[in-house]
Amino acid sequence: MISGSFPNSRPRRNRKYAWSRDLVRENSLSVKDLIWPLFVQEGKNTATDVSSMPGVQRYTIDLIIENAAKAVELGIPAIALFPQTPEELKCDEGYEAVNPENLVCRTVRAIKEQVPDIGIICDVALDPYTSHGQDGLIRNGYVDNDLTIEALVNQAHVQVKAGCDIIAPSDMMDGRIAAIRQMLERKKYFNVGIMSYAAKYASAFYGPFRDAVGSSSNLKSSKETYQMDPANTDEAIREVIMDIDEGADSIIVKPGMPYLDIIERVTRELNFPTFAYQVSGEYAMIHAAAANGWLDLDKAMMESLLAFKRAGASGIWTYFAPVVAEKLKHA
Repeated sequence: MISGSFPNSRPRRNRKYAWSRDLVRENSLSVKDLIWPLFVQEGKNTATDVSSMPGVQRYTIDLIIENAAKAVELGIPAIALFPQTPEELKCDEGYEAVNPENLVCRTVRAIKEQVPDIGIICDVALDPYTSHGQDGLIRNGYVDNDLTIEALVNQAHVQVKAGCDIIAPSDMMDGRIAAIRQMLERKKYFNVGIMSYAAKYASAFYGPFRDAVGSSSNLKSSKETYQMDPANTDEAIREVIMDIDEGADSIIVKPGMPYLDIIERVTRELNFPTFAYQVSGEYAMIHAAAANGWLDLDKAMMESLLAFKRAGASGIWTYFAPVVAEKLKHA
């Protein structure tokens, strides 16, 4: 490494002016780095606040379309859809997930008809649809891996038929990427991408998200038998390699900030498109601290996102996306 000694070397010289700091900046954040997660609900012309996520709402399909158009206007490349499934449609088997007329499929078709230029990412997991809140099918008190894969393949199929551009399996079942990729090839959906939640940890930071999709009241036990142990790093590399081999086009590390080391290691060792998910708990923490006057909201928001780029992330899933995009637009 090149180094120098004082007084010949004065690193502060490059920091004196805004323009000189711009010239030597190593990493930057762009609107093209952003993916905007959106929550969809039944009804018309209705937005419902998510109490644990300030500034985040669930939208009916007509308002989701307006937000998709807003994303295009702001330059955000893609949105990700998550449904709040009505309780009466939930069951132990999660059948609503494979209904081609479910809330997500209707939303995808409506967006594609009216806002064709936005990329649409669909979550593949059963937790928004199951009465028990688990991501898979339960047999003898245990989430059955292979039975769940069959349901996930069918769920992915109805989403792709509706017009989804990227399938994002968040369930953490072993082998589901290969099964979904084989289905896509068999059905000739050659250009549909898979963005795999390859390293998804059993984290304490998901609570507000579960409020948003309405699964928190359903979930009575943990997801530690399939989501990753927060203590493990080598296992994350193995999971990512398996998903790449099975046909993933990109991968996600979730959560984001508590797992910057995982993002850095995956991108450094594997050199593969890797996305950070700044999850609901991270978003809520920043807002809560700012509301108490302990942090500057805008500065903390931008710094947190830049950290993902510094760690090597190709892009970032964040609920801050529209606010950040506006700021970048006028920077």
